[in-house]
Amino acid sequence: MASPSITIEQGIRDAGVGRFQYRLFVIFGLVWLADAMQVLSIGFSAPSIAKTFGITVPQALQTGTLFFVGMLIGAFAFGRLADRIGRRPVLMIAVVIDAMCGVASSFAPELGWLLVLRFLTGIGVGGTLPVDYTMMAEFLPADRRGRWLVLLESFWAVGTICLAVLALVALSHGDDAWRTIFFVTGIPALVGVVLRFYVPESPMFLNMAGRPEEARAVLQRVAKANGVTARIGQLQPQQMPRKSVFALFSHGLRRRSICLLVAWMLISIAYYGVFVYLPVKLAGQGFSFMRGQVFLIWLAVVQLPGFALSAYGVERWGRKPTLIGFLVLSAAGCLLYSLGESTVVVVGSTLLMSFSLLGTWGALYAFTPEVYPTDLRASGMGMAGAMARLGGLFAPALVAPVMASHFTLSLLLLSTFLVVSAFTIGMVDVESRNRALD
Repeated sequence: MASPSITIEQGIRDAGVGRFQYRLFVIFGLVWLADAMQVLSIGFSAPSIAKTFGITVPQALQTGTLFFVGMLIGAFAFGRLADRIGRRPVLMIAVVIDAMCGVASSFAPELGWLLVLRFLTGIGVGGTLPVDYTMMAEFLPADRRGRWLVLLESFWAVGTICLAVLALVALSHGDDAWRTIFFVTGIPALVGVVLRFYVPESPMFLNMAGRPEEARAVLQRVAKANGVTARIGQLQPQQMPRKSVFALFSHGLRRRSICLLVAWMLISIAYYGVFVYLPVKLAGQGFSFMRGQVFLIWLAVVQLPGFALSAYGVERWGRKPTLIGFLVLSAAGCLLYSLGESTVVVVGSTLLMSFSLLGTWGALYAFTPEVYPTDLRASGMGMAGAMARLGGLFAPALVAPVMASHFTLSLLLLSTFLVVSAFTIGMVDVESRNRALD
């Protein structure tokens, strides 16, 4: 008698969690580290770019603006493409653009070339993030998925520390410091290009695309790498018709999509308000150390326990309660700045914000891919990533003018964004802890 077929989720559980997922974790984490360095390098590179090309620092910051525009486009386009042609080819295209254009930026002979290359680098970086998380989620069983996805986000903190050290070293290169920064930040992505040749296609995508035998072969490869001797059973076919991006707002998904996209944008605005514009404001009031590399390292160090608590919380308490808790803590931390201008208050508030806001991001990256079906998962992550970049682009117009003239009001504004985000997360119509992906 033929053995009964199994679901794709059962196949993933049977393949086990072990060496294969650890390798995947390091491969994706390395590029996530590189992407963190690329994003955060904008502020450190602008002064030397200005000196090299004889322009003002605000003009040099156009490289950052175009980088964010590229990330917005890359997140949406590559997320959508990954649901069409597969995760693996899109991962390769995105990371090649990320690595090649990132390294090439360091050799730009003139400002025009640099602007183009940073825009293209942004497209690559924006494309890697949603697809990485989608693919990592699709190789993990429901009872392990949340913890692993949060910990993958912790590579952002490692990238932050690496960039701070790099920025200190690059200062010795004078006007060409930006060339050193862009070259070194592209190296982990270059290594990631090679390593990703060893990453197979997602079995969930293969099964959804009507290729169950290929999906089963991938799961058998995972089982072998993990030391599992049992054979993976026949998979139940799960072929689905292709859907347009508007399906994210169809009857069954509309509420969760709108709520999540609002949260992603508002959290992004608050993040850039706290870590970009607030340090500028406080530096002008005598706290110049907040813009230094050493303080950046301390900010990254306190992020690590934030990620650890988030990883514990999403499995112990659930995705939504953990997210809401971190958002409320972030809102409270933001308001702490209004208690005074002593060094203890400023440093304590900033460290608390770094702990809680990065814990928020970890839980958000774990929660979002789990609420969408396989044929829309990368599209949903891509749309969320695009909204985050949109928030980053809106932040200068929304936060900077208010913070420059009404400091307490700006704190209230940022706290309100975080509280509203907590409310929208609460309105999401699904809790994904221990929930099988469909």
